[in-house]
Amino acid sequence: MHTSAFRITWLALSCLICAARGSAQNADAAKPSETPSAGSKQVVATIRGQAVYDDDLSPSIQAQLLQLRNQEYELKKKALDSLIEQKLVEAAAKEKGIPKEKLLEQEVDAKVQQPTDTEVAAYYLGQKDRLNRPFEEIKDQLRQGLKQAKIQQARQDYLKGLRAAGNVVVLLTRPKVQVGYDPARLRGNPKAPVMIVEFSDFQCPYCRQVEPTLKQLLAKYPDKVSLAYRDFPLAQIHPQAELAAEASRCALEQGKFWEYHDQLYNSSNLERAALLDDARTLKLDEKQFDSCLASGKYKAEVERDVKEGMQAGVSGTPTYFINGVPSSGSQPLEAFARAVEEELDRKR
Repeated sequence: MHTSAFRITWLALSCLICAARGSAQNADAAKPSETPSAGSKQVVATIRGQAVYDDDLSPSIQAQLLQLRNQEYELKKKALDSLIEQKLVEAAAKEKGIPKEKLLEQEVDAKVQQPTDTEVAAYYLGQKDRLNRPFEEIKDQLRQGLKQAKIQQARQDYLKGLRAAGNVVVLLTRPKVQVGYDPARLRGNPKAPVMIVEFSDFQCPYCRQVEPTLKQLLAKYPDKVSLAYRDFPLAQIHPQAELAAEASRCALEQGKFWEYHDQLYNSSNLERAALLDDARTLKLDEKQFDSCLASGKYKAEVERDVKEGMQAGVSGTPTYFINGVPSSGSQPLEAFARAVEEELDRKR
């Protein structure tokens, strides 16, 4: 994933938050009789009498705040999974009339068979170069290791079964961000239950790499997933990306956005002459396209995409919002499918 040049370190972020709190407290101390209304913005500083609001900080730290919220979610999810597991084990042990500490030992561990000689030998052959020791010398250690691996897998399967039978409903959800999209740059069913909004850069190699995966995802969920494209050219490291984004809007003007989009990601040259060649290849009106590109009429719209992306926490490409859940990087199909299934489960 490509990231923008500016990044705020954890220390700087902490200092910024502390400074904001301190400024707010100082303002309160100076004017104890003033009580802001519930709907008023929080003043975090004043400069020559001009207020700086908490909202003014968002554009520069939104991506970092989003990371913090995601980390908070992951911590809560891990703790919740552990607590669910603990309560399921306690309930199962109570039903069987045994101490909870003994449940897994009796119901799982005791039923796992010792690895066969064939299994141990096969494992050794697969790890022979790394182990670099004679088979007979480490055979017993390998058998013990395989047994432990079998126990761990059996425990996971047993707990998964308890969870399925326990009617567990998890209401904890990932942090979501409301992100708009352009209906004119939408692929798939516009009424699909899962909407993916992609912020991308035509010169970004990771964006190019993930394009076939996104097409596979749409083919896998033809009526359930739609993909909306938004521009986020990283001009500091991709000098041709912004003009390419404008060119795609000129192709949209002639009803061939997605064809031109695909052409750009299949091209290694995004110079102006190459952009015109791509338009000719797609049989666009060359004069209209050239005039559109030369005028820069869509430059402001591209910049608007970038601004709204930054406000949503985008700092690099590709970045996706899957029903508002942020994700980034050139991910495999399985990762996208897992996120889609989670959203579909919520809709059921």
